[in-house]
Amino acid sequence: MIDITTLRVAATVFCFVLFLGIVAWAYARRNASRFEEAAQLPFEQD
Repeated sequence: MIDITTLRVAATVFCFVLFLGIVAWAYARRNASRFEEAAQLPFEQD
C-alpha cells in the first residue's frame, strides 16, 4: 500500500517537472516573437 509520504514525494516531483516544462516553454525561441508582440501591447496607440 502507498503511504502519505510516497504520495507527497510523487506530487513534489510532478510539480517540479511541470515547473521545468513551463520554464522551457517560456524560454523557447519559437515563442519569442509572440511574447515580444504581447509585451508591446500596452504601448500601442488606438
